[in-house]
Amino acid sequence: MTQAYVVRFVGGPLDGRVDSHAKAPDAPKQTVTHVHLHGGPKIVHHYDLQYAVEYGCEYRLRVEDESGL
Repeated sequence: MTQAYVVRFVGGPLDGRVDSHAKAPDAPKQTVTHVHLHGGPKIVHHYDLQYAVEYGCEYRLRVEDESGL
């Protein structure tokens, strides 16, 4: 039996989410964008890829520069 390729999300609204795939992707996305629509303004979060040798990869919430510079 082959061990699943696990993708974890750290931070933001997807914090704690774990996706499991049968195999590692040939070319994983460097950034995942999560758009939250809730009847108000659109809220967008970006997650950047980081590899985790133990289980696959991890997407960490990108810290946006709040100064606007």
